[in-house]
Amino acid sequence: MLIERTNDEILIRVSSKTDLTGLQRILDFVRFREITSESKATQGQIDALAKVSKASWWDQNKGRFVK
Repeated sequence: MLIERTNDEILIRVSSKTDLTGLQRILDFVRFREITSESKATQGQIDALAKVSKASWWDQNKGRFVK
């Protein structure tokens, strides 16, 4: 593996034998951290959003799980 920093980006080179699924998960996490690094949301706001999102999903999908 080779890591190189330029003026405006970081380049990471890995072997072509690297597991793409695992690598994609790592890159998704890095992207998440990059996006959220400038967020001004509080943990309380995030928790409230998650609660609403989960409730909405369950209302739309509970028929698939409860017969």
